[in-house]
This record gives sequence, structure tokens and C-alpha cells, in this order.
Amino acid sequence: MCEPISDDPQVIPQPKGPAAKTLAGAVRFYQKYLSGLKMGSTCRFDPVCSTYALKSVSVHGAVKGTVLAAVRLAKCGPWHPGGFDPVPNPGYWSTETVR
Repeated sequence: MCEPISDDPQVIPQPKGPAAKTLAGAVRFYQKYLSGLKMGSTCRFDPVCSTYALKSVSVHGAVKGTVLAAVRLAKCGPWHPGGFDPVPNPGYWSTETVR
């Protein structure tokens, strides 16, 4: 079975494969240069959406990680209360969001 990943958003493994590395670089670019333009945090989730995307691509690869990040971004809206929503362990597609 797959080894569980850490729930700590600061622990992000190195992405595997060239596509995952490219996507991780794009997320890092967003975090460094574009995220600060928002004038404050707007994400209702923990970890924030960009960290979730970075970790999902690093853990699950380019395709599955992008799908997980897109689903997470689709939850960002006034209809969802937010809360703690970690990246699922390898081999799984979802986790339960904890408020």
C-alpha cells in the first residue's frame, strides 16, 4: 500500500516527471509574483489553494494532481464553508474537509 503523506503543508515532496515539475514551477511563480497582488489572504481553506495545488501535483503527478487542484478551486466560493482540506494520500481521490 502507499505510504501516507504528511498533513503539514510545509512538507512538499519533489515532483516526479517533467510535466509535474513544470506545473510545480508555474504554481511557485504564482505564489512568488502574483499571489501578493491580492492584498491579503482570500482562501477559506487550510492549506491555501496554491499550496494544495503544489502538493497535489508533487504527490500525485501532473494529471491527477491537476484534477485534484481543479476540484479544490471549484470549491472556492461562498457556497462552501472551507476548513482543513489536506491533499489525499496516494491511491485515493478525496479526503473529508474538516471545519
